[in-house]
Amino acid sequence: MSYTRRLLPVALTSLLAACATPPANKPAPSIPATVSPAPNPPPAAPSPAPPASSSPATPEETGTDVWDKLRGSFAMADCDADPQILVWAHRYTQSPQRFEQQMTDALPQVIYVQQAAEKYGVAGEFVLLPWVESQYRPVPGHRNLPAGMWQLVQSTARVMGLPVDHSYDGRLDTSAATDGVMHMLRDYYDQLHDWRLVDYAFNRGENGVRRMVQQHGLPPDEPAIPKWPVPKVTREHLTKLLAISCVVRDPSRFHVELPTLPADQHLETVQIHHDMTLSAAADHAGMEADDLKRLNPALQTNFLSADAPGHLLMPHHNAELLRNAMQIANAQGMMASASPNTPLPAMYADTPAQSIQDEAPRHSRTHVVKSGESLWQIAHNYSISVNTLERLNHLHGKTLKPGQVLKLDPPNHQ
Repeated sequence: MSYTRRLLPVALTSLLAACATPPANKPAPSIPATVSPAPNPPPAAPSPAPPASSSPATPEETGTDVWDKLRGSFAMADCDADPQILVWAHRYTQSPQRFEQQMTDALPQVIYVQQAAEKYGVAGEFVLLPWVESQYRPVPGHRNLPAGMWQLVQSTARVMGLPVDHSYDGRLDTSAATDGVMHMLRDYYDQLHDWRLVDYAFNRGENGVRRMVQQHGLPPDEPAIPKWPVPKVTREHLTKLLAISCVVRDPSRFHVELPTLPADQHLETVQIHHDMTLSAAADHAGMEADDLKRLNPALQTNFLSADAPGHLLMPHHNAELLRNAMQIANAQGMMASASPNTPLPAMYADTPAQSIQDEAPRHSRTHVVKSGESLWQIAHNYSISVNTLERLNHLHGKTLKPGQVLKLDPPNHQ
């Protein structure tokens, strides 16, 4: 379980910048240029391509291809680098049948996270980080305890722009939380230049890891588990991550088989443009409401707001059905707004929100970018996600400029 000391990265001191030279045998994956960071808040988000998770998978792509991609993106030590790696790998697979069932249950999330890691250029081992944290289960949050498959605490969620309230817990939102974590891991690597230290930072907090780099310099490539004065649980966290990666590297060595998943069952996000009930969304997606709820555990009620979270996660074939239904309903909604006697579309009519034809115009919020501000800081200040800011303002591949006016609300909020 990760510690509450996890905070998002800040700019490294000049000492760290001077000594942090990437190891020759661990080249950094290439990523798009980043927005210039503020002096104190976390660095701005990289300018990624549109999320791979929202793009339909190619028909021939299955779970087998995902495992091959994952192995090809591994960047840390293999099975034999440390005896404890094999110890934990054997623990994970001591019951092959149980392990295979656990991995089958988790595979839709594994594939989704793999796509996000690929987008951000994060080492493949971190796709398996939720296995170490929660075995990909959406652990509910209680009081100040971590929650979700990434085991995030509320303070980290707030900085990521993930709301946590009575109706929605962003830590349990697979889509939003995964994107935030991958952004954070990429930032850690850009500062630390060693994926092992990235794992230490995720578990122990990046401030403590930065201090150790200042004191001891970057660790050598060997041993695989750096001999640093860190808590046992932090060293073990990295060992566990390398162990589950070891099983994926060579499943036959542990007498297990990795599952596959047809492309039409790969998870993707569907943007929701109008408020609706979860039951109505499930019906139009051709799903049972309980199955849709299971894939979207962040929703604490049956009501889905287009503002937060503004999206649903579901298999590709169901996503296509829902998108088609919304397209038809949107056309009907335009007719309803033009004529008071025209009934509302069925999928929106049972929501507690005001009907389309009666809803009064509301003021749309904006923000003027100040010098040194980052998307992370702005999103945090307004309790929205970085993804939402990028989408509303078409910022993918672009940098922020002082004086730039950013939209903070979707079009239907106006």
